[in-house]
Amino acid sequence: MSPFILSILLLGLGLGTTITFASSHWLLAWMGLENNTLAIIPLMAQHHHPRAAEATTKYFLTQATAAAMLLFATTSNAWLSGQWHILQMNHPLPTTLITLALALKIGLAPMHAWLPEVLQGLNLTTGLILSTWQKLAPFALLLQVQQTNPALTIMLGITSMLIGGWAGLNQTQLRKILAYSSIAHLGWMLIVIQFSPSLALLTLLLYFIMTSSAFLSFKLNNTTNINSLATSWAKMPTLTSLAPLILLSLAGLPPLTGFMPKWLIIQELTKQGLAPTATLAALSALLSLYFYLRLAYAMTLTISPNNLTGTTPWRLPSNQLTLPLAASVTATNFLLPLSPPILSLLTP
Repeated sequence: MSPFILSILLLGLGLGTTITFASSHWLLAWMGLENNTLAIIPLMAQHHHPRAAEATTKYFLTQATAAAMLLFATTSNAWLSGQWHILQMNHPLPTTLITLALALKIGLAPMHAWLPEVLQGLNLTTGLILSTWQKLAPFALLLQVQQTNPALTIMLGITSMLIGGWAGLNQTQLRKILAYSSIAHLGWMLIVIQFSPSLALLTLLLYFIMTSSAFLSFKLNNTTNINSLATSWAKMPTLTSLAPLILLSLAGLPPLTGFMPKWLIIQELTKQGLAPTATLAALSALLSLYFYLRLAYAMTLTISPNNLTGTTPWRLPSNQLTLPLAASVTATNFLLPLSPPILSLLTP
């Protein structure tokens, strides 16, 4: 793909997200979401491969369904209440439909089945965009929708955490594992979104940092499945020694950054009198911890056989840009001591 076309598509991605951020009218927000979808489709289909074409088709159909559902819900709200304003959603029927449409757009369980299949057909760079940037616009709308049925978001969150952890256990493809990781993390955000929107936004931003570290490290090692992780020592010894910290931070273990959002969310749920929900959320993190540990074991405690594949890569210098990876790895591992100032920013 030529740099000119790539810059236009990335500009379209940024413009669509910005339109949704800046809009207070549902039609403008819908237009921003559609702009986002149309801009990423050529990026997904740029590699002329059957898997990429299949992933692009699945993504387009899913996003078109969610967009049509969102437009129907907003039209119904305008018909029932005479309002197109995003912050004035009072009727429970369109509010529920909009929540489900946005859940389908970002891949929350039980509307999650498209996300692992789509991510599996993409390269790691486009998969990173799909897992991070494409979540921003729908999540901004979820933050603004006034939930009339709190049980809906709690149930969506719990379902996503359990399915994201459970379905990732028997996967061997790294992109599918990261897709189920995304589903589980989105469940953590949604379960607290109605009690503390700022905490949900913090969790989203920290998820972006940690997921970027994982995607960029796999991209630098040029690995797409668990078996190929065994050659990491020969390619990038320093990054291989840091990779378990990235994965354990995604799992939410102290003293790494990933512990901060889980700790704060469980604390907030306990304050709201939802101790059983907090307990279930903490237990669901153990499911995700298993497959993160599995990746860490395959990457650091196994070594490829002494053949040409395992011994030559260290002699070949890499020309890939490593500054974004260095910054994201540092933030992924060392932000937990900054919890007090971050908490002071969250509290009004």
